[in-house]
Amino acid sequence: MKVFVTGATGWVGSAVIQELRAAGHEVLGLARSDDGAALLRERGVTVHRGYLEDLDALAAGARACDGVIHTAFIHDFKDLNAAGETDRQAIEAIGEALAGSGKPFITTSGSALLPHGRVGTESDAANPDGAATHRNASEVLTLALAARGVRTSLVRLPPTVHGDGDHGFVPMLVRIARDKGIAAYVGDGQNRWPAVHRFDAARLYRLVLEHGVAGTRYHAVGEQAVATRDIAAAISKGLDLPLASLSTEEAAAHFGFLARFFGADCPASSELTRRQLGWQPNGLPLLEDLALHYFRD
Repeated sequence: MKVFVTGATGWVGSAVIQELRAAGHEVLGLARSDDGAALLRERGVTVHRGYLEDLDALAAGARACDGVIHTAFIHDFKDLNAAGETDRQAIEAIGEALAGSGKPFITTSGSALLPHGRVGTESDAANPDGAATHRNASEVLTLALAARGVRTSLVRLPPTVHGDGDHGFVPMLVRIARDKGIAAYVGDGQNRWPAVHRFDAARLYRLVLEHGVAGTRYHAVGEQAVATRDIAAAISKGLDLPLASLSTEEAAAHFGFLARFFGADCPASSELTRRQLGWQPNGLPLLEDLALHYFRD
């Protein structure tokens, strides 16, 4: 299968193209820069020049392939609503190009969208008041495209997709601890994050591409619930820094925009995903990965 991948040079997307090529698929990767294009060519990927806001380029890439995996997202934490609207428009353009084709089209969202304080499942719709409301419209649009003859599926990623080279939320927490001299958590630290190893997530995207059911949500969740106090304790040990509890008000000043995410209780299950696709995560658990890869100078 020839697969168009957006975000092909990104943290998740680059693992996805590695997984696809290892399984014998051909990849057409979106690249906005010369450096990105060169990197994709080095990895044996055919380059499609364009960027997320270039809707004509996205549509052309989709029409040229047998399926699409959309992992790109503009991570502008100063204006996530605008980033979410760009994502929605990109999905709309790709969906329009694929309408009536029956081709697989996989988009990306986050498990933090789901109602907090309980274990979220694939059956749950997004929480309109959640920490990631900028993704809501994209979820709704993805699922609606199934009625237009597109085999659309949605992969929800947990707050941390971890592994060697990670530059997401957990490395941000490590940097904050280094800068502030303490490894902190919010309140009693019993709020929970789901987690997944990067290569486990990539394998799920491939399985959804090959076997996913139209209009279905899938969860790339390797660990259902890691207490944030345990994450902070691993950072404390790795950096040899004090471990501290912060109030909600103190956390806002300490963590900045990340306080809302690190204070969220958003465990999530992948039971339905595993049962339907036979997906079995086997990468390192988050805390072991932290100890091995996250404290290099």
